[in-house]
Amino acid sequence: MKPTLTIEYCPKCNWLLRAAYMAQELLTTFVDEIKSVTLEPSEVNGRYTISIDGKVVFDRKSFGGFPEIKEIKQIVRDVVNPEKNLGHADTPPHREH
Repeated sequence: MKPTLTIEYCPKCNWLLRAAYMAQELLTTFVDEIKSVTLEPSEVNGRYTISIDGKVVFDRKSFGGFPEIKEIKQIVRDVVNPEKNLGHADTPPHREH
């Protein structure tokens, strides 16, 4: 059975577009691994979490902000299909010396 993802976002913070963008990216990347992505307006101000089958795998407050989309993809991949190669999203960021 394919897992269901839920993105709970704060509508008062205007995070619907961010949640919709992340949902689109996750649905595109994990087309064969996930059943659906649900967007859920939170009743708690400032909340932004991503859950897989009810288990929170990302919490904006615990993380200290929003990561890049590739980091979200890595978090989701590690749960739904740890063997999946994410291509360019798996490469560490280039650092200047």
